Amino acid sequence: MHTSRAPWLANYDRSVPATLAPYPTRTILDYVSDHARTRPHAAALIFKGGTVTWQQLERESDAFAAALRALGVTRGDRVGLLLPNCPQFFVVELAAWKLGAIVAPLNVIYTEHELEEPLRDNAIDTIVTLSRFYDRVNHVRSRTPLKRVIVANIKEYFPPLLKLLFTLVREKKDGDRVVIRDGDYEYGRLLATHRGQSVTRAPLTQDDPAVLLMSGGTTGTPKGVLGRHGAYVLTGLQIEAWTGSVLGKGDSILMLPLPMFHVYANVGVQALALVTGNPIALIPNPRDLKDLLSTINKVKPTFFTGVPTLYVGILNHPDVQSGKIDIKSIKICFSGAAALLAETKARFEQITGGRIVEGYSLTEAMMALCVNPVEGPNKLGSVGMPLPDVTVRIYDGDEGVREMPTGEVGEICFSAPQLMVGFWNRPEETSTVLRDHVDEDGSSRRWLHTGDLGYLDEDGYLFIVDRKKDLIKTSGYQVWPREVEEALARHPAVLEVGVTGVPDPVKGEAVRAYVVLRPGQHATEEELRGFCRADLAPYKVPGKVEFRKDLPKTMVGKILRRGLKDHPAG
Repeated sequence: MHTSRAPWLANYDRSVPATLAPYPTRTILDYVSDHARTRPHAAALIFKGGTVTWQQLERESDAFAAALRALGVTRGDRVGLLLPNCPQFFVVELAAWKLGAIVAPLNVIYTEHELEEPLRDNAIDTIVTLSRFYDRVNHVRSRTPLKRVIVANIKEYFPPLLKLLFTLVREKKDGDRVVIRDGDYEYGRLLATHRGQSVTRAPLTQDDPAVLLMSGGTTGTPKGVLGRHGAYVLTGLQIEAWTGSVLGKGDSILMLPLPMFHVYANVGVQALALVTGNPIALIPNPRDLKDLLSTINKVKPTFFTGVPTLYVGILNHPDVQSGKIDIKSIKICFSGAAALLAETKARFEQITGGRIVEGYSLTEAMMALCVNPVEGPNKLGSVGMPLPDVTVRIYDGDEGVREMPTGEVGEICFSAPQLMVGFWNRPEETSTVLRDHVDEDGSSRRWLHTGDLGYLDEDGYLFIVDRKKDLIKTSGYQVWPREVEEALARHPAVLEVGVTGVPDPVKGEAVRAYVVLRPGQHATEEELRGFCRADLAPYKVPGKVEFRKDLPKTMVGKILRRGLKDHPAG
């Protein structure tokens, strides 16, 4: 592509090519088989002090594929995964793919109501659940298409001593010891029964469906996002090219605290690890900072992925501040899902000696990614530039048909070979976000309209302003919540902040801020409103500031603006 339409190409790190085309006609399964053959005893997964080798991962996914086939799972079936980050997730996922089935990772903190909807809408008839979530599945199964329920126990891949201690002390207390109903299946027994077996793999191309990831979507309601096998290979190779100056092949440990039901982990980190042959250190609960920091200390990861709240939590942990936990092995970190404060970035980089680069993608893009350079300039407030073979344009925020000039705000749109196929069984909603635009040469390309507002600067760096649906319209003015949040976040007493619009009989909507103060700090509502006046026009200053003990967040740590008004007051 000509650099006038893609100014970012001139600002790539020297080692990053403008394109990786032509891409290999392979799937992730081919890469795993290669590693199992060439490096059978090398670690693929690191979990709770134990390892799963490439050979073990290949053989156990073969055996589980044979088990699923014996239970009647066939090509195109949806296999639900109600599992945290644990080896079982990878074994089941690869097994399902070997049959040509589609995996459907589910949020492990879903309530019964939230779980029922995707099971029903995506016609999931097989689910593998952790034992501690088994009761939740049982309560909703009669209202869903579920036919087969397979129960796994978190301890199955623990080292022997930890497994014994867990069985004696924690298993019952944590809700992991359950009685399996007649007609349901145990993961461990299925593996043992079919050990040594394999299946004739379903022929797969890059265009075959691989995954259904749940997304709130650019249109609001949760829905299944269908991704292709090719998305994993494309994304893995793109991130490998971007991080190649600091990341090795097979000798760099990637730490994964973000959940595998999220596109960031499932398509981004997983693909990078499986394409490059680098092991993944799995963290089942990202909010368990003690476990996360202990794992960092033991495995010495090179690559770390997180969200701003996680980086803040690590920096503020007493064991990190005292130097008891060494995090200097970390050379490269990706941060996404929310804006990273400059102070957080600077402190983390100072302690590790590595670099945090902010990035941006979304489920519907299947990790068509913008990210800041690993070596080149990281612009404050920017989420970086498109990776090779990913293109970003800014279209007008009203109709989405007019391309905006450099520096002007509009809707962020992606074109890339790994974009989603569409929303599962929702053609009308798909057509609103996946649209074809004609280029100057008369050719047509498919673009994902993200629903996010932003602009590109003259160097091709992308800056996000806010989400279209979060825009506050007050007295005829437009206010972007993020701008107000960033102003408040600069106050030294503010730990976290969320801003949203609330109905107002005079203004239509009023700006309201919800603030969590730092421990030991104090600030009044008037003080914070006065602080905002130094940086914001009067109509942007919050009419009210409410103090909270915490703010509602997704499991990956992103503040839920829609939940702010209903969250309990502090």
